[in-house]
Amino acid sequence: MKNVIYWTKSGKRLYENCRKWEDCGVTVREELLKLADENFKNFHSGLIPGNESPVIGVRMPLLKKKAKELARGDWRQYLLQGHEDYYEEIMLKGLVIGTAAMDVDERFSHIRWFIPKIRNWAVCDCFCGSLKFTRKYKKEVWDFLKPYLESGEEYKIRFGVVMLLDYFADEEYAEQAFRYFDRITHEAYYVRMAVAWAVSFFFIKVPDQTMAYLRKNSLDDWTYNKALQKITESFRVDQETKMVIRGMKRRNVIV
Repeated sequence: MKNVIYWTKSGKRLYENCRKWEDCGVTVREELLKLADENFKNFHSGLIPGNESPVIGVRMPLLKKKAKELARGDWRQYLLQGHEDYYEEIMLKGLVIGTAAMDVDERFSHIRWFIPKIRNWAVCDCFCGSLKFTRKYKKEVWDFLKPYLESGEEYKIRFGVVMLLDYFADEEYAEQAFRYFDRITHEAYYVRMAVAWAVSFFFIKVPDQTMAYLRKNSLDDWTYNKALQKITESFRVDQETKMVIRGMKRRNVIV
């Protein structure tokens, strides 16, 4: 087998002379199949319409546990050569990237490699949630996210928006985030829903800044009204504020 060498964006060598990891891939799959819950499989499959990969039916806590186990071993080879046929196998690789110990430059390289594998909202959102290193490297991650927020591809945009929701809903980044939200014009449901969800979450975290944004923004009518709806559905918003928010709805728009 020929040598395989991977590099980070800055030119740092990551690993080389990789061997096939078919045996490991088979073992991981066998373990996932043993963890299958048929009722959960049927329920969860209904939550990810359009998912192209078959679902085994493994609950998230068990996937996270398996990711931690893999992260203690030769996880780089697993990322390269572990199987990706099942939904959970793709999800597991994302969780390993978020869990394994590595420097920030290498993690960015793996994130960049993984993002094209995101083809549904669940993998996207769980992957974002695993990238907790962001809290330590907010400026670097913010800069990393910009091309995704400006992308024309559905799940690249959603990745960027959910990352803002998860890690940047604060006074320092709110105004910059709002400017990105205003520029997103992709009409895919999972993009517009992500923006609406993000706006509602920013309202919880930085209500004054977000209220000002709601009064003057460039969101399309559907996304704007959906954001208002999400705010009024939150148990963390008082009834008086919910009344004000309901009065801000743009009329004759179905959400």
